[in-house]
Formats: sequence, C-alpha cells, structure tokens
Amino acid sequence: MRFKPSTQNGLAASAVHLPAGSWSTILDFLSAHFASISRAQWTDRMARGLVLDARGRPLTTASEYRAGERIHYYREVADERLIPFAETILYADADLVVADKPHFLPVAPVGSYVRETLLTRLQQRLGNPNLAPLHRIDRGTAGLVMFSATVQSRNAYQKLFREHSIDKRYLAIAPALPHLDFPTIRATRIVRGEPFVLSAETEGEINAYTRIEVEARDGERWTYALYPTTGKKHQLRVHMAALGAPIVNDDFYPAMIERSPDDFTRPLKLLAQRLSFVDPLSGEARNFESGLTLTRD
Repeated sequence: MRFKPSTQNGLAASAVHLPAGSWSTILDFLSAHFASISRAQWTDRMARGLVLDARGRPLTTASEYRAGERIHYYREVADERLIPFAETILYADADLVVADKPHFLPVAPVGSYVRETLLTRLQQRLGNPNLAPLHRIDRGTAGLVMFSATVQSRNAYQKLFREHSIDKRYLAIAPALPHLDFPTIRATRIVRGEPFVLSAETEGEINAYTRIEVEARDGERWTYALYPTTGKKHQLRVHMAALGAPIVNDDFYPAMIERSPDDFTRPLKLLAQRLSFVDPLSGEARNFESGLTLTRD
C-alpha cells in the first residue's frame, strides 16, 4: 500500500519521482530541479521534517539520491500574498466537486502561490487532501473548474477531457470584428512561445480548434461565446488576439504588459461559463453553469 503523507497546516504534500541523473544527494536534485527554491530553503525544510521518502521517513541533507524512487515534500511560500476574492462551491458529491473560481486565483500551487490557490482552499474547506483538478484555467480567467474527490474516480473524469467528450463554453469581451462572418472557426497550430509562459500560433498540423460566436454587439466591444474543443495553453487568448480582437485586459496577448501582482483592478474579461457532459460514473447528463458574470468596465 502506498504511503499517504499527512497534511501540514491543511496543505497536502506534493510528490516527485526521481529521474535518472548524476546527483549525489536528494538535496542536490531538489536544488537543481526547483530553480526558484534555494538550497538553503530545502535544507531548512529537511531540518523540519518536510521532505519524506516513499515510506514517510524524513530525508536529510545527506540522503543518497536513488533514481526511480518517490519522495514527498511540503510546499511553502514566505509572505504569500492574500488574494481578496472568494471561490464558490457549486456542486460536491463523493466523487466530483465543481467550483466557481474568481479572477486572479490560481487553480493549483505554482510559483509564489501555495495557500492562495483554488485547490488548497478547497482541500482545506472540504477536509479532502485527495481533491485534484481535472483541468486548468488561467489565473486570470474566472469560472468553472472541476475536481475529482477520490483517486479512484480521477481517471474516469479526466478521460472526458482527454477524449474531448466535454462541452465547454466561455464568454469573453473583446474588440468588435464587424468584417468577419459568425459563427467562425479558428483552427491553427499552437506551440510553446517565447518567453516560455506564452503560447503562439505556427505553421504545421492543426492542434487547436475554437468555435466563436457573437453573444452581444455593443459598440466597439462585443461579447463573444467561445467553444474550444481542444485545450492548448492560452488557446482562447491566442485565437482571439490572432483574429485582431485580444480579450480585454489581457496582459499577455498580443504583447506582454508588466503589472504588479497586487493590482486587482483590471481582470481579464474571460469566463469559463458552462461545462456539459455525461457523467462517466452515473451516466447522468451534467450541466454546470457559472454564477459569475463579466462586467463591461
């Protein structure tokens, strides 16, 4: 039976499988693999028993590196910023949780956010360290996110996304495109851009599809309904910008804009508004709609 580490201050442990490599100690590997975390920080975590082996035994700075083993560690961020917006749980049963995520809140721990993420908040609220996101939306995007509540149900729900068996509807506010006929399909190839946090369209085999409809025409800014059938990183933002209508308050497309992490005045006008699918466990038709709306300010 696989060891399950306990939570620390309501936070579940992360796990990593050790790949083949020439590191002498686990400390050497962690310091190299997680470039944003200093060697001194890993040394401190080990001293406090926050890095464990596959059996739950604390690892030390002298612990030998063995490729193929699994270790657990607890993430920490000093002086983590508070994100002053609350999530809403729309649905929860023994297998599935659906939540409305506010703008600016990351789905899962990343970079300088651990506690202030939708996953960590829900794990603490529901007392369920096994909760795991079935898909991701950007930190700037608001709206629906689905979670599996058990390890056993996870693959069945993830399969919906892998096989494109779930209908996703987004709303976006962006500049008017009166010269285009709607509905329209944007079908392109999207790859990792430069810098790495961006995505970009390129020549080659198509791997990203978005159906775009006009929901409302209101002066120079229209409201669009977006129906992605694939889930490439930043797909909707890339596709709208490529059409000449970047989503309002997008800090990445068509060009990156520097903004303070504490600036909550310009939310991205993108909302994951609806998810529809046939539940793989019960066979029931599911239709979840966000309770959030996009303002035009």
